[in-house]
Amino acid sequence: MNLIRFIDVVEDMATNGYTCEDAIDGLKKLLSEKGELQAVAAAKIKELTAELEAAGGDEFNPVERIKDGFARFKKEKYETNPALYGELAKGQSPKFLVFACSDSRVCPSHILDFQPGEAFVVRNIANMVPPYDTVKHSGVGAAVEYAVVHLKVENIVVIGHSCCGGIKGLMSLPEDGTTATDFIEQWVKIGLSAKSKVQTDCTDLDFLDQCTNCEKEAVNVSLANLLTYPFVKEAVVKKELSLRGGHYDFVRGGFSLWNLDFGITSALF
Repeated sequence: MNLIRFIDVVEDMATNGYTCEDAIDGLKKLLSEKGELQAVAAAKIKELTAELEAAGGDEFNPVERIKDGFARFKKEKYETNPALYGELAKGQSPKFLVFACSDSRVCPSHILDFQPGEAFVVRNIANMVPPYDTVKHSGVGAAVEYAVVHLKVENIVVIGHSCCGGIKGLMSLPEDGTTATDFIEQWVKIGLSAKSKVQTDCTDLDFLDQCTNCEKEAVNVSLANLLTYPFVKEAVVKKELSLRGGHYDFVRGGFSLWNLDFGITSALF
């Protein structure tokens, strides 16, 4: 096999139905048979290996992403603030219980710059708080009870957000009660009263604008539901706990915050 034919064979392997790994294996086999091609083969192996690495660079590696992310966190945050993490090792005393959506675009710690230890966070579809029920929604109840009774948080904030898929699903629920999912529709029905209010009050708005209004109104439903928890109501009456609603608009870069004092006051940032 002459040099030109050798290169042609390698390039055919690399481009016509073979992977770069196949081509490299073929080169190694030829090396064992044709020692005079060693220098050319070595150069070609280097070229193919570079192509292989470049192609692999486009593939998402979840394990490497996790490892790299933790390495950055440890170097840039953990190791630069040993006093903070030393205190956190002794226990937690968060000031906030935050309900936020599970949507990957609206991490509350990122949006509000919460530091470790500042916020006890519950995330679910459409950031909803169901009414008090010791059986039906015990997971949420346990989180509220732990935060209020044991951690003594002073503030509960329920944060809705723009372009919320859960709220869009709520607004799209069929009137005949039929469902297409195992869990999602039953969950967002917690906000049915918000949907009804928006459909009554916002008949002049298109569907997307109605969804935007429902994103905020559903927060108010959750705030009202929080008062059905005896330990929450007691803490609010004693002025040991404040309830607030919020809405994060990541399309426009805005954040609204309001108090629950049997009347809504809004501040836009």
